[in-house]
Amino acid sequence: MNWPVITPLLIFLAVIFAVGFWANQYVVKSQSFVEEYFLGERQLGGFILAMTMVATYGSASSFIGGPGVAYTKGLGWVLLAMAQLSTGYFVLMVLGKKFAIMARKYKAVTLIDFLKERYQSKAVVLVSAASIIIFLFSSMTAQWIGGARLIESLTGLNYTASLFIFAASVTLFVIVGGFRAVAVTDAVQGVVMFAGTLILLIATIKAGGGMGHIMSNLSAQNPNLITPFGAAHELTPAYVSSFWILVGIGVVGLPQITVRAMSYKDSKAMHRAIIIGTIVVGFIMFGMHFIGVMARAVMPGVEIPDTVMPLLSMKVLPPFMAGIVLAAPMAAIMSTVDALLILVSSALVKDVYLNYFKKDASIRHIKAVSFSVTAVMGILVVLLSLSPPDLIIWLNLFSFGGLESVFIWPIVFGLYWKTGNKYGAVTSMFLGMGSYILFDRFDPNPFGMHTVVLPIVISFAGFIAASLLFRKKSATSIEV
Repeated sequence: MNWPVITPLLIFLAVIFAVGFWANQYVVKSQSFVEEYFLGERQLGGFILAMTMVATYGSASSFIGGPGVAYTKGLGWVLLAMAQLSTGYFVLMVLGKKFAIMARKYKAVTLIDFLKERYQSKAVVLVSAASIIIFLFSSMTAQWIGGARLIESLTGLNYTASLFIFAASVTLFVIVGGFRAVAVTDAVQGVVMFAGTLILLIATIKAGGGMGHIMSNLSAQNPNLITPFGAAHELTPAYVSSFWILVGIGVVGLPQITVRAMSYKDSKAMHRAIIIGTIVVGFIMFGMHFIGVMARAVMPGVEIPDTVMPLLSMKVLPPFMAGIVLAAPMAAIMSTVDALLILVSSALVKDVYLNYFKKDASIRHIKAVSFSVTAVMGILVVLLSLSPPDLIIWLNLFSFGGLESVFIWPIVFGLYWKTGNKYGAVTSMFLGMGSYILFDRFDPNPFGMHTVVLPIVISFAGFIAASLLFRKKSATSIEV
């Protein structure tokens, strides 16, 4: 084992677990276990809110899969990835104060709580929970694989052993600490991600002999690598533009991001988070993907693109510094997995089990069920991760598109259109989910665009049509 590299990672993990056990005090002492465990009692300040959004959104795809794709496709993928600059801005500006106010009014702890109270529909709850479970399993699988790949590259252990080590560590952390632990450690992880990106960016440019030499090297390998169109001219304007829907505007529909807009303390915290989050997301997404392209000049011929980042770090940095930098992807992966596990557990426990099976459950019973469900989810994802693909980013983007197709219009119209009702919400969710899966299977890039675009358009039309058609049958509305 490469102990000079591994030691900083072990120190980082020790800090993370210390925060988890500190946060467990709040779980134990809280008067409302459900609100504390799943939402941190809505006490996030601006910096922590920004960092938890950055760390939750910045995942294995951002630090492992994305740079791996950039390695194969060139600068065009960097341009495409920069659509993510608007992520935090859109989420907090579109949802912002109104979502936080309505969530508090409804006493909503989860996104599904909000949808349940807004639309007064059991069908909305069940379709929402099913969608979260179906699509987030794909995203969690990507994170598990990314964590295992990282540990495999650093330690020399085989993939399966690395997978079990990573899964056990993360699952235990979530069970112990809950949402507050996830949010506070996300702040630490966000700082590590930012610093790691900066250090590796500088080191890679130096190792490649400067920007001029790197660009010349890339051009000699394939002139298309330094164009906006990809190594094989596969990045068309329509496809790149459609990514503004997938990883920009559409992020409003991601439950793991949306729930963060429920958890901030006050409007000042939200405004500060918009500024900090936009700057940090922009730098990290540009830096990591640009590093992925430059890695091709420094290390040509890497066979498994998802291993580019750990291999590059160990090549261009001293061992101990490489360990510090590699804490960045570990931070990104852990923070995203933490958030997804909490989200899936809350969907099953809070939104389904407590609503429809055990409404009068004691706190002790809720704790036992919450911990058990989190553990079972972790085990199931491990089983799904045993046969990994070469590029995990496609798993993550599949999850993004599916969740956005289902949730974006029930969330947005639920806040801003008083005529929107349960018939529109259910129709939109079914059309979004069904059309997304069908397009993904049979026509992944219709009209040269990403799969997500047409399902979002179809679900939009379905929401409007059904809400107007059944307007008289529904009494649910909100003041807008």
